[in-house]
Amino acid sequence: MTAPERPAQGPASPPASAVPSTPSSPSTTSPSGGNAGNADNGRTGANTGTGEPGRATGLVRSLTPRQTTMIGLGSALGTGLFLGSGSAISAAGPAVILSYAIGAVLVAVIAVLLGEMSAAHPVQGSFGTIAHTYLGPWAGFVTRWMYWFSAVVVIGTEVVASALYIRWWWPGVPMSAAILAVAAVVLAVNVINVKSFGTTEFWLSTIKVTALCAFILCAAFLVFLGLPDTEAAGFAHLTDDGGFVPQGAKSVWIAMSVVMFAYAGFEVVAIASAEATDPQRSIRTAMRQLAWRLSVFYVLAITLVVALIPWRRLAAGDGSVEASPFVRVFSDIGVPAAATLTNVVVLIAAVSAANAHLYGASRLLHSLGDDGLAPAPLARLTSRGVPANALAASTLGIAAAALLAFYDIGGIFGILMSIALFAVLLVWLLILASYIAFRRHRDTHPEDFTGFSVPGGSKLAVVAGAGVLAVAATAVEVPDMRQAAGIGLTFTVVLLGCYALTSLRRARRA
Repeated sequence: MTAPERPAQGPASPPASAVPSTPSSPSTTSPSGGNAGNADNGRTGANTGTGEPGRATGLVRSLTPRQTTMIGLGSALGTGLFLGSGSAISAAGPAVILSYAIGAVLVAVIAVLLGEMSAAHPVQGSFGTIAHTYLGPWAGFVTRWMYWFSAVVVIGTEVVASALYIRWWWPGVPMSAAILAVAAVVLAVNVINVKSFGTTEFWLSTIKVTALCAFILCAAFLVFLGLPDTEAAGFAHLTDDGGFVPQGAKSVWIAMSVVMFAYAGFEVVAIASAEATDPQRSIRTAMRQLAWRLSVFYVLAITLVVALIPWRRLAAGDGSVEASPFVRVFSDIGVPAAATLTNVVVLIAAVSAANAHLYGASRLLHSLGDDGLAPAPLARLTSRGVPANALAASTLGIAAAALLAFYDIGGIFGILMSIALFAVLLVWLLILASYIAFRRHRDTHPEDFTGFSVPGGSKLAVVAGAGVLAVAATAVEVPDMRQAAGIGLTFTVVLLGCYALTSLRRARRA
């Protein structure tokens, strides 16, 4: 694998020897089929997956550092935070604050370590390609397919949420029509070019973050100062109904089975490194900012919500817009049409998350096609450097997942969601395993690398891996996680079988 070369007007990237030359790693090309870091003319090397020149030379590097950061926030800040996080609160009561804090630290570690790898190797396929290089082709295959499948299912739920929010205003609109309309809008934003996607996601995420900041300020005002005719709420609700840990200390661990998936999505920042104008600067800045911003947003927002509203009422919430803590806080402050405003915010949150996840899913599917691990047409790019076929295939999957999510034919969507939950944890574990192998090589050949390095990175990766396994271990107590583990492991075995058949077919052709 040829390591990333210097991007246009960017800092130097590691030379070719930065990537270990192992039997599982191609010697002259990246696992995704092109020059791993060729940023010539602002493009990342790519081909059609068939050995023939594509219509474009590769993905286009046009995402700015600000856009890269907001893309990460857009994918990680979904609708759950805005609608109350009732399932996590019901598991742990006010102690869910600790669950979110622990989850924030765990995600911050994974994000920063992934940022170090992605800055060193800003290649198409991102952590999937890196896993291919450092762990072997099987790991690259499983990581990318698992992430794609998980993203498609998650986007399906966001599309359903968006359609429901639209029907909140216009209930006469058929659900299937609303689902397809939202999917079409998200596809249109992505298919124009990556600059269009980056700009749209930047503004959607900005609106979402602004609304969240406004909520935190208003909620803090109610907690600490109160209103002229209402006393400050204070923090009595954190302890006045069974204490701070009403369900017992174990509940903090059990709540992690819900909490951790709220943070999923930050990986899109690493995927965007292949189309960033200055990968090293963009990824370093984006991952660091993402780590602390997610921590502040989630922990502070949940703390204020539980301080303002009794936790049992939050736990009993139905997830509707009217039951949202946003509506309660904005109504108390005197904001007119609080429910309508909240519906606008959650609609933007859902569309933004779907938009960012579709970007990530399509890029990994494109890299699989480029590597010969998915149908060759998926590797093709338009003249603007957009993987239109991969986008179309992902959108069809999203529409199918969304329709299954709403109509739940034969409980199929429940099975798909179980695979998606398992996939998130497995992808994180493979990222951490890749980092340990990457860091071993980097420490052995420090002269081959530039860019930032996380002190004690390997030890942090081991600790983070133990944390992810601890979340997976909640399967002992949580039926949904137990189902996810069983179905997810089966799906992983199926994927490994597909990889073995694909490798055998390619070997025979050779």
